[in-house]
Amino acid sequence: MKLTSKLIVKALRLYDIASDNTSPKELRSLVTVHGEAVSSASFIYNKKRYGVVFGSDIDEDSTDGLWLDLTVGINILTNPPDASTKLAPFFGKFLLLAELQSGKKRLDMLLLDQSTDDITRSQWQKYIKAGCITVDGQVITSPGLEVDETARIEINFPEKSQEVHDVTILYQDENVVVINKPSGMLTHAKGGINEEQTVADYAAAFVDDELRGERQGIVHRLDRDTSGVLIIARNAKSLKHLQYQFANRKTTKTYLAFVGGVPKLPEAAIDLPIGRNPSKPSTFRVDAKGKSARTIYKQLATNGKISLVELKPTTGRTHQLRVHMSYIGTPIVGDVVYGKPAHRLMLHAYSLTILLPSGENKTFTAQVPDLFVDKASEIGYEF
Repeated sequence: MKLTSKLIVKALRLYDIASDNTSPKELRSLVTVHGEAVSSASFIYNKKRYGVVFGSDIDEDSTDGLWLDLTVGINILTNPPDASTKLAPFFGKFLLLAELQSGKKRLDMLLLDQSTDDITRSQWQKYIKAGCITVDGQVITSPGLEVDETARIEINFPEKSQEVHDVTILYQDENVVVINKPSGMLTHAKGGINEEQTVADYAAAFVDDELRGERQGIVHRLDRDTSGVLIIARNAKSLKHLQYQFANRKTTKTYLAFVGGVPKLPEAAIDLPIGRNPSKPSTFRVDAKGKSARTIYKQLATNGKISLVELKPTTGRTHQLRVHMSYIGTPIVGDVVYGKPAHRLMLHAYSLTILLPSGENKTFTAQVPDLFVDKASEIGYEF
């Protein structure tokens, strides 16, 4: 006879610990070990840890059973009907019931130990910090909080987005994958809870195990609402090679954008440093104390209200193109941070020229979005 949750509840009733209304579902963190002659289990009931050994070949000094092997502070309970022995006859066999000393663990470690889901400790920490975990009915946001193992923990995972982005592969070899990233797709998670598909998620099917992680194979990034060419490394050697290209300005990047108004000069270089905005840390601004940033622009067409421009950044600062174009009075259309909202951010990474790990220098281009084609046609420009 196996030691089931129903059988354990009957044992608890025998010891007057559980009532006739107790359900097997009330047993938490149940771990059972079944042997030929002896079975054992450990579990939590009513905020206490218990262990039970059940079988035909046990005695009061029995040390069989997982809970006896792993736990200190064991109080073997006396058999209530007999009141003189700890060994209780039970369904033609015998059992020992013990109250086990419970210990405290960091919340993130407790979740890692108790969960059967394939979730890492760092991921549990993010869920905790995001307020997804309650302990005895209270939301806990500190991963390091010491929590009693008998505590009732509830997990409320955020709903995962069902949206799957349409990603086009522009080029692929044994070292890299080049894609046309659609507008609205994150390049990678930003450190918090992220329940939507990112480029890093997409890259998982292509990269070696050594690059597994939140930013697997990501060499550079495009803002969520920017579409266009993005290159992904498939192995560690290629990642290092490509990162060197970007860090040392060996790449050539060309963007297309629609901006509000008309630039004062039809063609110019914007050489203005950029720094984080202290009053709004998630944004950036032109700042004399910031990092050097240089953008070359060229007006391709205009109707006086909006203009199509070609942008070539020679540095790679966060939000560089958006900050520079806003600073000169022609913010990129659809920029909700530095300009005005529209259907989408009208910024497209059109081409990327880079030296591949194979030694070949290649230029990749991403098809201009239909919205760009239509808008360009309205102001007399044809792609």
